[in-house]
Amino acid sequence: MELPKWHERPESSDKKIKDQTILDGKNFLKLADHFITFANTKNKTIKSTDLKYIMLYAAARYSAHVGKNVIEIENHEEYVKHLSAQFVDMLREHLADPNL
Repeated sequence: MELPKWHERPESSDKKIKDQTILDGKNFLKLADHFITFANTKNKTIKSTDLKYIMLYAAARYSAHVGKNVIEIENHEEYVKHLSAQFVDMLREHLADPNL
């Protein structure tokens, strides 16, 4: 099974989110911002050094569920390598962002 890269998506779409084959870039970023806003809210009572691991744990748990139960990945190690590469790409992009 060919797994898509995180940035391989249309910039925008006229379709409703539930009707899109793959979430468009505009809504992808909007939804990511909801998670970031939630983390920033929690940061008032929980240290950011803990929150980063909480978010990673939640992402790993949910990704495992999707891999095993939704797309039914047979080769777990290839799935882990793919998601790890996607994370590294995203992290490097953000670390290079002068506005962050």
